[in-house]
Amino acid sequence: MKVAIASDHRGFSLKTDLMTQFYNVEGGVEWVDLGPEVYSPTDDYVVYAIKLVEHMQTNPDTSFGVLICGSGVGMSIVANRFIGIRAGLGFNVDQVKEARSADDINVLALPSDFTSLVHARNVVEMFLVTAYDNLPAHQRRLDELRQLEGGKDG
Repeated sequence: MKVAIASDHRGFSLKTDLMTQFYNVEGGVEWVDLGPEVYSPTDDYVVYAIKLVEHMQTNPDTSFGVLICGSGVGMSIVANRFIGIRAGLGFNVDQVKEARSADDINVLALPSDFTSLVHARNVVEMFLVTAYDNLPAHQRRLDELRQLEGGKDG
């Protein structure tokens, strides 16, 4: 499974550690690292969130993304401005399971300042293994979102 990942300066360590944790897991994740490559205190979340969503929009084999910044909020705000992107802040496994199954989020935003590596791994794993449930009420709401985007998705 290909998953795009990006962070700002505050999320850099967690991003690096997550990629290492999932590297050789059987049936695991092939990360598409969209930066930054090295830590710099001037790496802004806007730049890296845009890189990730643009990558997802032009690479259909990358259906999921993980964005990491200090609070997770800045990254999710940027990502949700793009057509076909449904980003959600992930703060625990139950909430992420619900967000995937009911809202079909395709980008997970993690708050590095409030998340340990073990917790982040559990949340990311739940994000990646949970399928959208396609219930009529959930699909109706996603269709309403697409109407806000001008009827486009992707």
